[in-house]
Amino acid sequence: MMFGSNTLGEGWVLAADDAAVSAAADLLRGGQIVAIPTETVYGLAADASNADAVAKIYAAKGRPDFNPLIVHVPDKAAAERLAVFNELADRLAARFWPGPMSLVLPLRDDAPVARAVTAGLPTIAIRCPAHPVMQAVLAASGLNIAAPSANNSGGISPTRAEHVLASLGGAVPMILDAGPCAAGLESTIVAVRENGWQILRPGPVTSEDITAVAGCPPSANTDKRIEAPGQLASHYAPSKPLRLNAASRNVGEWLIGFGALGGDDNLSASSDLAQAAARLFDALHRADASDAKTIAVASIPHHGIGAAINDRLARAASR
Repeated sequence: MMFGSNTLGEGWVLAADDAAVSAAADLLRGGQIVAIPTETVYGLAADASNADAVAKIYAAKGRPDFNPLIVHVPDKAAAERLAVFNELADRLAARFWPGPMSLVLPLRDDAPVARAVTAGLPTIAIRCPAHPVMQAVLAASGLNIAAPSANNSGGISPTRAEHVLASLGGAVPMILDAGPCAAGLESTIVAVRENGWQILRPGPVTSEDITAVAGCPPSANTDKRIEAPGQLASHYAPSKPLRLNAASRNVGEWLIGFGALGGDDNLSASSDLAQAAARLFDALHRADASDAKTIAVASIPHHGIGAAINDRLARAASR
């Protein structure tokens, strides 16, 4: 197995071959943190059962301790040792795992998970990832892996190894490089309730996708508690001011276009929303690194995965 290449000129960035996966697994079992690619974004991984290791995630990211983490597991059997599944959760896992959906479910009393992972909540967010590198690390380590995005808390999410390096640098002992992430947006987070479901964070799996499996639309979510990642009002933000729904470029702006609206970058000239999602964070990283003083982004249709794109942009612009 070989993904990416060691092109960043730093010893701790390794192409995700078998030797690197084995080394990453050794680090994780030893209580260290490692940056690992998934199909959504690069994650900052630690043994979910090791409180000291999980604390290193929070410290490296500067993440507030009330913001819970997602636990990545190799399969549903592993997930069932951590959480209580009802009939709807069973159906969602059967349809969308492995893949970019996280389920928020009741935490089992005997689940081997550090308290900081759940931020003391009675629920746990779990995902079975599809990316072969993350699955290889899960298999090699034998661990369940807590892994938020591998970047400074509140900043632009990383979809390439170089994004991780620029954000966290030497705070991470190892970064596995497998090239760009295919989906480019964090997983959809679905809270499965006793009598329905709610989307806590939109993502690659859309509300329409879930409704088709659940047989009912989502219930209203009026609870403002933080139950899962991605619910903070300000998140995913560049260091520069961000203007949304731009129809043209202002003086001094870096314009990220969409469809017929060009610019310094274009999320998808063909107006493909999946392509736009995959390119969003990479485009924001380039804009933030440019000489422009501000950033503007074209209007994105608010349907399908466009709802998730607009969620990220709205939170990124609220800083």
